[in-house]
Amino acid sequence: MRDGLAALRVGDAATAAGLLERAVAEGPGEARAWYALGVARRALGRGDAMEAAERALALAPREPQILILKADLLDAAGAADEAARFYAGAVRAGGDPARLPAGLAAEVARAAIAMDAHAARATARVEAVLADAGFVPGRSPARFARALDLLAGRAQIYPQQPSRFHYPGLAPIEWFDPEDFGWAPALKAAAPAIRAELETALAEATPFAPYVEADAIRPGAHAQGLVGDAGWSALYLVKEGAPVPAAAARFPATMATLAHVPLCDSAGTPSVLFSRLKPGARIPPHTGFLNTRLICHLAVIAPPGCSLRVGNERREWREGELSIFDDTIEHEAMNGSARDRTVLIFDIWRPELSEEERHLVRALFAATRAGGMAV
Repeated sequence: MRDGLAALRVGDAATAAGLLERAVAEGPGEARAWYALGVARRALGRGDAMEAAERALALAPREPQILILKADLLDAAGAADEAARFYAGAVRAGGDPARLPAGLAAEVARAAIAMDAHAARATARVEAVLADAGFVPGRSPARFARALDLLAGRAQIYPQQPSRFHYPGLAPIEWFDPEDFGWAPALKAAAPAIRAELETALAEATPFAPYVEADAIRPGAHAQGLVGDAGWSALYLVKEGAPVPAAAARFPATMATLAHVPLCDSAGTPSVLFSRLKPGARIPPHTGFLNTRLICHLAVIAPPGCSLRVGNERREWREGELSIFDDTIEHEAMNGSARDRTVLIFDIWRPELSEEERHLVRALFAATRAGGMAV
């Protein structure tokens, strides 16, 4: 076998094939020998290259090089759909490319490109059929469009991952439509007054403090290196369910507007705050602590280039606009502008929860606090 491999390395496929055929005929054969024989037969244009590839796979079914050889042979034979499955298998079997030898890493990267190209072609065929059936991107139901993106590999599934409390049966919806909330128009109408109050406070040097503070109970929880970082700072009007009187008194229009909003009032909520992100600052991917609430952002000062990603979709904040999302789905933010970005943040009850459920959730968290249970 050694001589056959040496002949293959110098490009003498005919000699390699002969030597390797003798080697596998003399014993049960190794996966490496059958693989090399398949490569030699392919170089010679022989139809029995597939036989050698399949014999190699039977001995080493998760070897990336062998999977790629079979995929290449299938692709050359016009079996593109089946080839794509073997390319995908090679990519999965290869694992982290950084841990692979350079030559194998390059082959696995080639397999990934071939897999993606096939997926794009298959998706185009599917979308052509859907177009005949009446599907129009941007006009057809958004939920169906998201399902298509997941199927095509253009998006991934982001589950709810609350760090403290999960309430079952609440759909993992990344972004909610503000038009579905009756109180939203009044809040948006108050945006100029809220901005005026913020600008007055900023002119008077009202203090912002780092958003992420050291937590003696849960040290390091979700800090991701941001503890004490002034790049992401906050000015609280209500903090963990308790008003901050001196700050709230400076924002009467803001507080009056929020009085008509169904703020979530359980488990250390609500919080009402202005969140400031400095130019160039980033908030790394993270998730919130309970899924019985939604997070609302009113963009008060939002230069172009400031964005929030929730799950698969990234959106830019637009001044005066309201965003509502589930923060137990992975999200991250960035300020790509040269100015501060400031949003008003508050949390509301999930609209699916009945009044009885809200009452029981409040009671649950009151009981856990009284009983010393850390939630």
